Amino acid sequence: MNRAPIVIGSTVFGTAAVLGFHAHPAATPVATASTTSTTTTTTTPSSGSSGANTALGDPANTRYGVAQVRVTVSGGKIAKVEAVQLQNSDPKSAAISSYAEPILQQNVLSRQTAAVDTVSGATYTSLSYEASLQAALDKLGFKSADGSTASTDTSQLQ
Repeated sequence: MNRAPIVIGSTVFGTAAVLGFHAHPAATPVATASTTSTTTTTTTPSSGSSGANTALGDPANTRYGVAQVRVTVSGGKIAKVEAVQLQNSDPKSAAISSYAEPILQQNVLSRQTAAVDTVSGATYTSLSYEASLQAALDKLGFKSADGSTASTDTSQLQ
């Protein structure tokens, strides 16, 4: 009977510690913007004879949020890819998007296509990123050297 107060006290203390725990928000911010349905295509002069064309991809909706990508094509190559908006409906989605976005961006720039490998653990982010990017590339009339394209069908992600 001498151990009962110790066990009860430890149980109460442990329960209070667990209930008092507050998770921290994601350490890496995710780029966000309001959803717009406008199409932006601009041409800016560059040092060469060909200009740089920029287009905003269509928003790709998923159950975890919206992804939207802006791409710049210069000299017949994808020069810049930036996520205007990524899934961030909850801290876990924001963390996954923050992790996956630089990997996707690097793969797109190195392979010069929207049809890149899905990032492990970030399927929804990867597929919606690729769909929005492909929509932007289609607006610019960009074709990859190997003819590959990413699917723009995100209905399976709803």
